[in-house]
Amino acid sequence: MRRDIEKSIGDTDVARDGSDPRKSASLSCWMTNGSVGATGAFATGDGTNAYTAGTARALTLAMIEDAQQDAWEAGGNPRLMISSATNRANFSDLSATGNLVSNDVNMTKAKEVTYVGSTSVFLGDFGTVEAVPSRFMSNDRAFLIDPDYVSIATLNGRNFLEEELAKDGDAQTSHLVIEWALKPTAPKAHAAILDLNGS
Repeated sequence: MRRDIEKSIGDTDVARDGSDPRKSASLSCWMTNGSVGATGAFATGDGTNAYTAGTARALTLAMIEDAQQDAWEAGGNPRLMISSATNRANFSDLSATGNLVSNDVNMTKAKEVTYVGSTSVFLGDFGTVEAVPSRFMSNDRAFLIDPDYVSIATLNGRNFLEEELAKDGDAQTSHLVIEWALKPTAPKAHAAILDLNGS
């Protein structure tokens, strides 16, 4: 269930609906900072509609820096960049080829040499962002998140509640119940980089 929740938050574009009050809007429906491809457009930012997909493009450091600046200027301080495994690897390649990150190794005694082929933290003009891969996100998006301004809200007594069901012979059965919604308390504190092509 937690995997389903993670996928529905980050990898879908589902808007909330007044006629279906138990539907939660996904993250992309709250975003208005960052960038979309040509002919694309962000959602209105209140969760009521999805963004309009644009022309796919490759991830660049400039996109990350611009998204970080957008969120910072709106009062946020994004500290996490969440993306697919492909875009996580692409980010490491960008940092390495751009010579923006150096790893200094200080040794006091002889030891095996370690080759570092990954960049896990990006230090930009507007703060530090930790790159985190998600198993459940597609390659067309990356999010810069300020953890102080987003959470999962649950109804009282419905947060992974386990209830026993009627017995069926010797079998003892139960089910889990959760009612949840994405709760972005300040949507502009975050940013999205959408319409990526995974390269």
